[in-house]
Amino acid sequence: MNDEIQARAQRVASGVAAGVVYGAVRVFIRLFLWPYFRLRETGRQNLPTSGPVILAPVHRSNLDSLLLAPVTRRHFRALAKLSLFKARSFAWLLSALGAFPVRRGSADRESIRAARSLLDDGALLLVFPEGGRQTGDHIAGLFDGTAFLAARTGASVVPVGISGTEEAMPMGSRFPRPKRVCVAIGSPIPPPDRHAPRSALREWTMTLTAGLQEAQDTAVSLG
Repeated sequence: MNDEIQARAQRVASGVAAGVVYGAVRVFIRLFLWPYFRLRETGRQNLPTSGPVILAPVHRSNLDSLLLAPVTRRHFRALAKLSLFKARSFAWLLSALGAFPVRRGSADRESIRAARSLLDDGALLLVFPEGGRQTGDHIAGLFDGTAFLAARTGASVVPVGISGTEEAMPMGSRFPRPKRVCVAIGSPIPPPDRHAPRSALREWTMTLTAGLQEAQDTAVSLG
């Protein structure tokens, strides 16, 4: 990855304009998109109001991260695939909304360093523990990357279930349909020990899997 792309994303996100854009988009989502999807949510009290936190939702649609913005007043940051940053104007908008690039399918050390730095500064970071978009309501095969980040930064991890976005905007769709969306925010999971061996990280990932499944089941029940 070009260091300049990563640096530019972080620079834009820290600017005054980014705060204005993020706030405006957040209001738009709350006033227009939430009613459009008849969104129901529960568990907002489970989100810590300060300190390093990893928001770990299921990933079923491109709508997932957008619809989560109004559940907290904190400006969250998020990993986004590198290909989305090819067009400079769109890259600026993504960066203003808190996204920064990651190269999928490889050990992207630049992105990991950026994520760790943000969490060390007390950020709220959105990470999809399933990686790319999945289908259905069964949670399986989480990556250990979330465990690694949590262990190294001391960030608690909040699992989030989301139902309805897969039907509202499945892969290949250009315009979302007005399907009901439900969001369930689970209880925070304490991070693994900073020096935990790989076997302990795998066990912790199983705990996250169970927490994410519980949150997803709750989201489904809200519908």
